Amino acid sequence: MTAEPDGPQDRLRRFATIWSRAVFPVTATSLTRPELEEQLLPLARRLREALLERGFDADTGKAVGAALVDAHCTDPEALSRSLDCVDAYLVLYCGEDGPPEDLRTRASRLQHAMAAGYAQALRERTLAEQEAIAQAALRAQGVVAQALHTSEARFRAVFEGAAIGIAIADLDGNVLQVNGALLRMFGGSEQTLRGRRVQDLTHPEDAPQLWNLYDELVRGEREHYHTEKAFSRPDGTVLWTNLTVSLLRDADGNPQYSLALMEDTTERRLLNLRLRYEATHDALTGLPNRTLFFERLEKALGATGEGQRFGLCYLDLDGFKTINDSLGHAAGDRLLVEVADRLQSCATAQGEMVARLGGDEFVALTTGPDTRGEVDELAARIMNALLAPVRIDGRELTVRGSIGIVEGPAGERSAAEVLRSADITMYRAKSAGGNRFELADAEADARAITRHGLTTALPAALDRGEFFIEYQPLVHLGDGSVRGAEALVRWLHPQHGVLGPDRFIPLAEHTGLIVPLGRWVLEESVRQVGEWRERGGDTDPLRINVNLSPCQLTHPGLVQDTVDILERAGVAPQALCLEVTESALIGADDDLLKPLRRLAEMGVDIALDDFGTGYSNLANLRRLPVSVLKLDRSFTQGMQQFPADPVDLKIVEGIVSLAHSLDLAVTVEGVETGAQAEQLRILGCDTAQGWYYARPGPPDRLHHLALVDATG
Repeated sequence: MTAEPDGPQDRLRRFATIWSRAVFPVTATSLTRPELEEQLLPLARRLREALLERGFDADTGKAVGAALVDAHCTDPEALSRSLDCVDAYLVLYCGEDGPPEDLRTRASRLQHAMAAGYAQALRERTLAEQEAIAQAALRAQGVVAQALHTSEARFRAVFEGAAIGIAIADLDGNVLQVNGALLRMFGGSEQTLRGRRVQDLTHPEDAPQLWNLYDELVRGEREHYHTEKAFSRPDGTVLWTNLTVSLLRDADGNPQYSLALMEDTTERRLLNLRLRYEATHDALTGLPNRTLFFERLEKALGATGEGQRFGLCYLDLDGFKTINDSLGHAAGDRLLVEVADRLQSCATAQGEMVARLGGDEFVALTTGPDTRGEVDELAARIMNALLAPVRIDGRELTVRGSIGIVEGPAGERSAAEVLRSADITMYRAKSAGGNRFELADAEADARAITRHGLTTALPAALDRGEFFIEYQPLVHLGDGSVRGAEALVRWLHPQHGVLGPDRFIPLAEHTGLIVPLGRWVLEESVRQVGEWRERGGDTDPLRINVNLSPCQLTHPGLVQDTVDILERAGVAPQALCLEVTESALIGADDDLLKPLRRLAEMGVDIALDDFGTGYSNLANLRRLPVSVLKLDRSFTQGMQQFPADPVDLKIVEGIVSLAHSLDLAVTVEGVETGAQAEQLRILGCDTAQGWYYARPGPPDRLHHLALVDATG
């Protein structure tokens, strides 16, 4: 073992020595390693002072990071190694007798400040170089093109003195001349480039159309093109460039040479890759983080290939909090690193990945056509990988985990839904004792639980008066006046809050409760329209639209119930419009249509709702007792933007023309903009409803709207 350094200066020197040895192999400098050590020594002294000062000064760390760039430590690996040295040795050699935890915290903050200062200095240097190179490129391109026609001497001055790489080739692709900047970029001699063919300088990263552009240029079909291109250097490394290739013509305008201007972007690209890596990977374990995992998961869920599936394992360590609290965060971090390494070894096949979401939560993803079995095998491998104890600080720690598995076809759920389902299933495994995995069909489970709870509560909810109705205005497109409203039932559930009809109407239809519920909605709506008419007079009476369920159509008491409700409220049949979905009338026979015909003969309007979404024969419209077509919002969404989709305009125009030829009025749903409303008015639509006019609301608000111009 080596002797411990005697005093603070000796320990400071030792820290600078370790630092120089770490970064010297990745430093682009002509200094020797001892010379680099001397250059780093004052930086080490500044770090020690910042570590021991009473107050923390982030500017010192930023200045040290910027000084690394000035010392030509511009390779991102140099920063990484510097931060590792500060993390491992700054407190050890420069901490003296201060509180260890405080010193470690301060050292960590110094690392962040160094990284920030380094990134800012490197960015400023890169931007300055880019500006100089861009200006030189513009000057070089213009002057070189002119020099080829005027003066060889002037051309030589620009060619050799340019800060960017320049090459000239004939139309057969033979490289004729290269300048010194280009030779330095490639790291070879002039003989390695002169005489080579341009077509031989291919690289696997070349864009598919790159060489088509070159062929067009040498044929004289284009004057120049700009692209990003990679080249292979003689030493096997990759040179990335911003490449501009121009065509040079002779005095008669005939193609003669190709001129290539290259800007070296390798360092900038590496920095961007490094920053991208840091943004998408966990700093502690090196695994992909939540951001990158969600990108991969969303890509897997969005896969459009036939038979594409996914499998997800959501792992949470059992008892990790106890280990973290009893042994400290440092021991907990080392445990997480070990677990991450083991998980990484479990997901090595194509389409598999492991990520850390945070804390002691990890996920493993597998994709492909056969994930049903693969995800179970992946979960089993993870459980086996956790069997062996982890040795930390002389202790053997037993690691166990609970895993929730979600597997299914791509394209059916969002990433958030999948992760939430896996999370719920993982907690189910943990509740069952942990150290196990459970397979979930979270969507079916949630649907069954919600369906059961709402179905059970429906009958009592009607008795307790938990349902209420909101009204959305129906506006005449010609003059903007409110002509009526659609009644929309809501359920004020004690636990779930306000539920829309899509949450409980299917359940009511399934249980048969839709008949009494529908009768209540009709009775309440008709009573309300009677109240509006009493308050507003008969000058332009409001009408009410009520949705009719397919189950209600087959109920024998539909016609009599409607007549009784209208008579009790003292409302004329003409004030009521019953909306029936297009799908409910597809293939309807005369027995099903008979009650609708009787209601229509009484004066009740029948509206064909969601028109255009089903598969009904348009010729059937003539035999249906309908007087209104309600055009589905899907036809008018393209009119929310300017200019409107011409195909949508033609479709709507055709439907309106057909409806009017059959003496049917046209109502449009989902109007959200003034431009959309104006376009529908021009197309001849009669009435409209949507958020542009008003959202569904209480009856008093509709009465107020009826007194003013709704479009105002």
